[in-house]
Amino acid sequence: MTEEEMKREKLYEVTMSHARKMLSEGLITEEQYGIFDTKMQEKYQPVFGTLFSDIRLTYRG
Repeated sequence: MTEEEMKREKLYEVTMSHARKMLSEGLITEEQYGIFDTKMQEKYQPVFGTLFSDIRLTYRG
């Protein structure tokens, strides 16, 4: 992985971390989150971030 790819990966992960927090706090809907995630994947082109983009990593009971 190049330095530029690593930078994009980190930026994507930090950005989506904030988006997940907003989702969990009810500030955005799942649909808005999905649209935002798609846009951020296009912008940052993460290598590893896309592996887990469709998997909910937190339990919602």
